[in-house]
Amino acid sequence: MDMMIMLKTASLLFTAAALGGILMAGIRFSGRPRPPSWLAMGHGLMAAAGLTLLVYAWSNGGIPLLAQFATGLFIIAATGGAAMNLLFHAKQLPLPIPLMLVHALLAVSAFVLLLLSVF
Repeated sequence: MDMMIMLKTASLLFTAAALGGILMAGIRFSGRPRPPSWLAMGHGLMAAAGLTLLVYAWSNGGIPLLAQFATGLFIIAATGGAAMNLLFHAKQLPLPIPLMLVHALLAVSAFVLLLLSVF
């Protein structure tokens, strides 16, 4: 598969994940302790699929430098997302807003870098 097709597909997957993330942030900022599980799982699934595709593209012929930085940032953001899911959401605890904001900042930064490398 062509590397640019993989990067564009990953961008679409991350767009879906970002829309879910915006919705989840709105739910949390509205005062609810956490989003519905189906939304959190869908968000994580889309992001994980995009990240997997980025890593695959990188390992099979390389990706632009900006996409490499994006991949690293997405890995860090994914760690924060997994921590929120396992340490808070799964235990029915309110999601910590500071961790949520750091996760979002990393993911948005990575998303912008990925889009810059694609377009």
